[in-house]
Amino acid sequence: MEKSTALPIPTEFGIEGMSCASCVVRVEKAIKSIPGVNAASVNLATERATVTFKDAVDTVAVLQAIEGAGYEAKIETQEFLVEGMTCASCVSRVERALKAVPGVTEANVNLTTEKATIRYVSGATTSAALSAAVRNAGYETKATVNVAPEDQEDSRDVEIRSLRRELLLAAALTLPLFTAEMGSHFIPGVHGFIMDTVGMRESLYAQFGLATIVLFGPGLRFFRKGVPNLLRWTPDMNSLVVLGTTAAWAYSVVATFLPSALPAGTVNVYYEAAAVIITLILLGRYLEARAKGKTSQAIKRLLGLQAKTAFVDHGGEFVEIQISDVVVGDVIRIRPGEKVPVDGTVVTGASYVDEAMITGEPVPVLKTADSEVVGGTINKTGSFTFRATKVGSDTLLAQIIKMVEAAQGSKLPIQALVDKVTGWFVPAVMAAALLTFGAWMLLGPSPALSFALVNAVAVLIIACPCAMGLATPTSIMVGTGRAAELGILFRKGEALQSLRDTQIIAVDKTGTLTKGKPELTDFQVLPGYSRDDVLSWVASLETLSEHPIAEAIVAAGKASGLLNLEVSGFEASPGFGVSGIVAGRKILVGADRALAREGIEVTAFASLASDLGREGKSPLYTAVDGQLAAIIAVSDPIKETTPAAIQALHAQGLKIAMITGDNRRTAEAIAAQLGIDQVIAEVLPDGKVEAVKKLRENGQKVAFIGDGINDAPALSEADVGLAVGTGTDIAIESADVVLISGDLTGVARAIALSRATIRNIMQNLFWAFAYNVSLVPVAAGVLYPINGTLLSPVFAAGAMAMSSVFVLGNALRLRRYQAN
Repeated sequence: MEKSTALPIPTEFGIEGMSCASCVVRVEKAIKSIPGVNAASVNLATERATVTFKDAVDTVAVLQAIEGAGYEAKIETQEFLVEGMTCASCVSRVERALKAVPGVTEANVNLTTEKATIRYVSGATTSAALSAAVRNAGYETKATVNVAPEDQEDSRDVEIRSLRRELLLAAALTLPLFTAEMGSHFIPGVHGFIMDTVGMRESLYAQFGLATIVLFGPGLRFFRKGVPNLLRWTPDMNSLVVLGTTAAWAYSVVATFLPSALPAGTVNVYYEAAAVIITLILLGRYLEARAKGKTSQAIKRLLGLQAKTAFVDHGGEFVEIQISDVVVGDVIRIRPGEKVPVDGTVVTGASYVDEAMITGEPVPVLKTADSEVVGGTINKTGSFTFRATKVGSDTLLAQIIKMVEAAQGSKLPIQALVDKVTGWFVPAVMAAALLTFGAWMLLGPSPALSFALVNAVAVLIIACPCAMGLATPTSIMVGTGRAAELGILFRKGEALQSLRDTQIIAVDKTGTLTKGKPELTDFQVLPGYSRDDVLSWVASLETLSEHPIAEAIVAAGKASGLLNLEVSGFEASPGFGVSGIVAGRKILVGADRALAREGIEVTAFASLASDLGREGKSPLYTAVDGQLAAIIAVSDPIKETTPAAIQALHAQGLKIAMITGDNRRTAEAIAAQLGIDQVIAEVLPDGKVEAVKKLRENGQKVAFIGDGINDAPALSEADVGLAVGTGTDIAIESADVVLISGDLTGVARAIALSRATIRNIMQNLFWAFAYNVSLVPVAAGVLYPINGTLLSPVFAAGAMAMSSVFVLGNALRLRRYQAN
């Protein structure tokens, strides 16, 4: 099926208050109901909604939908210093421009301080977009300043601290309650001690006080979300907690203050159950929040790679300025150990630069004049200056962060099953709790009411839609983050799943299997001639030719330090070769037919020429003063990493197909050398799409790897398109996966990581579904008639809390994934 490349650009909205998969379904449904929304996807792990509109972006409608579903949009504040305003009309113009940016909810501009304060939905826009809106209005932004100090914790850190405080308070209040109540049942003498020192009624009052504080103090967070959702008839995980704990607490209150209202034999209190449930679930939420924070550490590490300042040449003096003030064309100085602040090209100096955080390759790369450097990489021991070519959101690091965030927020096709289940899961659990209550009231032993209450509460508490909601997105977050650290960028999260199912790897030859630039690979002279002399004559002659082969020979001459000699009488014969007088000698360079035309035999090199042909190289010959002197071979050499990469792909059970415009003999020679399974040769640029379609005829999944502009259609046509990062922007934009390192070793890593991530998701889903399917009936009491087993609400709360933690912990194992 052909993939469209002209898709509407999605807008992201940060959301607060979601706690489980049913929350996700509710928010998605609310947003999708907005007229003009083409698609909506909500991610529990990233707490973001990705919304694609058919036409104009309607931020207000999305915010209203989120609030209507019972949640809140995350709002961020940004300040700009605006230059050029002179009057009130300027203020009005800037405010209108800022308010027109999608995602902006409020914009206030102060003429006196020249400051614009903007409130916008988290993820819906960027500082660059806001700054561009000001510039388009005719003004300039001098600097960007965060309202919050740089070292202030983000919202997740604040949430973790809040949960820690509430957990400690709940635990401190629950411990004496739990000790007194459970100790009375299991430790001889405790009950008598309490009766003698405190008294029965006073003990109940104390339990009531402690449990009430826990329930409506630290536990109030569950009521704030759970009760409104119950009233809307859209219950969520919080609603289950509220119903279960409130039922236990309310029953205990009646037993404490109005015992005559209960049937004989049922006057029991469950204060400790309500308090312990709240405490254990808070513990689970706290551990979950900490684990969630770890899932996004890849993004934090990438953000940490960004330099804060740069030393820029201002009038011959290098001045330290903020990274936001660097513009294209600035000359920047880099000293040993410093981070490269932006992308650019080296002007002077040389050094080795550690690019491991960008490419995943551990060996530092030598940078000299005209070499490209990437922002975020680390200079080693040398010093150099470079000219900035890309700044701000255009840098490679900024693009990587953007791609990773987009992939982490996406949904895999497998998530559709989870969404269907979670849509009815919470109502089904509530129905199961009612059924449990009714069954125990009718069929249970005496006191039936107590049994009915305890088991119904256990059913409400043990159900865990959180685990189902987190199973997929957390694995995606960690997997795509780890991939970025290995130099693999999943531009689309769906590629994680589709790449795993790939059966055929279709590879473009030039620039993918090979270096993409012709090089002089063979140069052998006959006895009586000096290699350096002949190469100097040939290279000097070829300086007057524009043929790519000539460029390779000239480059080899320069690399050998051979001087250019004066050439006269230069002649070029298309299809044959070139000739001229160099250093007083007549030099002829060309194919065998060029020398045959001059009556010069080339049989002396017959054996070597045959070997070169088997290697896919076309030999050229050199004659000096009418005598055969040398044989030359120029080819596009195979990358050093290609053979190992092909072996790694074969080891994964994949077939390799090479698609190339080369003649079949050359293509098959390269294929035989590398062990490629199938060759599709002599393909014109527009024929690569048909070649991909042909490979898919038997229903096989095909991944295509390319790097050039002419590869873009095939990258889009394939089930998964992989672009090498050294390729063109058009190829990269058409791909699903980008390999920053620029060689095929990343393909095997990407496929292995895709399989590991999907395997991890399957484990999470199996656990989440198996946990709920098996333990909800146990909580309802199905084992009681068999062996008398009942599940206490306290243990149910512990199991529920640990279920989410297990899923998150399993996903975090992907952080330790090692590429082979």
